[in-house]
Amino acid sequence: MSEAAGIAVPGREDVIRALDRCYDPCCEDRRISVVDMGLIEEIEVCGGRVGIRMLLTSGWCPFAARLMETIRERVGGLPGVKAVEVEVVWDPVWSPERMSESAREKLRLPLERLLPLREARLGRGGRR
Repeated sequence: MSEAAGIAVPGREDVIRALDRCYDPCCEDRRISVVDMGLIEEIEVCGGRVGIRMLLTSGWCPFAARLMETIRERVGGLPGVKAVEVEVVWDPVWSPERMSESAREKLRLPLERLLPLREARLGRGGRR
């Protein structure tokens, strides 16, 4: 927290910590935040106003409205925040390369779990 005109206002790191507790419903069970997904493009803190520019993984995301509301609630709950504006931007386009290594690891399926599924799908069921 920093001070502006004698009033405590959040810093950029405070906002990032709040965003680390915001999850797209598709990733909540794995605890992958919007930060880890690489959805946050820009954060601007000016006094008690916070502006967040974010990407979506898809223009068809059915949870976009809920995700934006969660961000407003979490960031808006920080001491000194008077207003939170969340804007979805489409440039740049989100891609999996934006994800943190932690997010990639949590989304990776182990090969030993995939091979039996592949074999069953091919009708081999472990037989040769």
